[in-house]
Amino acid sequence: MALKQVSSNRCFEGFQKVFEHDSAELKCKMKFGIYLPPKAETGKCPVLYWLSGLTCTEQNFITKAGFQQAAAEHGLIVVAPDTSPRGCNIEGEDESWDFGTGAGFYVDATEDPWKTNYRMYSYIKDELPKLINANFPTDPERMSISGHSMGGHGALILSLKNPGKYKSVSAFAPICNPIQCQWGKKAFGGYLGSDVSKWEAYDATQLVKSYPDSHLDILIDQGKDDQFLSAGQLLPDNFIAACTERKIPVVFRLQQGYDHSYFFIATFINDHIKHHAKYLNA
Repeated sequence: MALKQVSSNRCFEGFQKVFEHDSAELKCKMKFGIYLPPKAETGKCPVLYWLSGLTCTEQNFITKAGFQQAAAEHGLIVVAPDTSPRGCNIEGEDESWDFGTGAGFYVDATEDPWKTNYRMYSYIKDELPKLINANFPTDPERMSISGHSMGGHGALILSLKNPGKYKSVSAFAPICNPIQCQWGKKAFGGYLGSDVSKWEAYDATQLVKSYPDSHLDILIDQGKDDQFLSAGQLLPDNFIAACTERKIPVVFRLQQGYDHSYFFIATFINDHIKHHAKYLNA
C-alpha cells in the first residue's frame, strides 16, 4: 500500500511526519501523523496510537499536545490518525460537527449510507497497524492506545474489545458511556441503527462488564471544569463503577480547574507517555 509523505519536520532529534494513503477499509484517502523518535533510526520501537476527538484531524494532536519530547526520551513511535473518512460525498456528512465528517466515533457503521465508508473501528484495529508495521521500524508486539473525548472512547473500546492487543490504555476526558449521552445516541443511532443492543458493543461501560480478566491498567485524566462533563456527555462515574465491580484497575484523576481543551492535554501528556512507556519498554 503506497504511502505519500505530506510533511516532515525535525523534532527533538526525531521526525514529526504526515503521510497520506488510500484506505481499503474506508474507501477514501486518509492522512495520519507519525512521530519517529531518534531510536527509530537504529532499531525497532513500540507504537502508541492516539485517537483524537470530535472535529479533529490528524493535525490537532501533533501540533498542540507537545508530546514529542517525552516520546523521543522513551523511544516511542506515536501515530495520530484522522477521526473519520473524508470527502466521501455522502449526503449529510458535513451537516453537523458531531456526526459525519470529523465524527467517525471509531465504530463500523451498519446503516446506509454510512456503512460503506464509516468503518473507523476496523481501520484503527487492523488496516492502520498493518500499514504502520509494514513501512516503519516498529515492534508489532508492543502497541498501546490513548485518546481524547470521542478518541478516549475509541481507545477504551479498542482495548476492551481486543484483550491483550494493547499493552496499556489511557484517555483524556473520554466519552465513557455513549449509549447514555446525547453525542452517543446521535452517532450510534445514525451509524448503527435503532437497535440499542447493538450500541452496547461500542460502549466502554458495557464492555468492561464482560472483560475477561483484570490485566489492563487504565489511566484517565478528566478536567473538573470540563463543560462536557457538567453537560452529562462524558459520564466517567458510570465507567469507574463498572470497573470497580469487575476489579479492573483504573486510575482516575479529576484535575481541578482544567477544561476539555488541548491546554489540558498538553499539561498531563507526559504522564500518559510515561504510563505507556512503563508497559511498552518492559
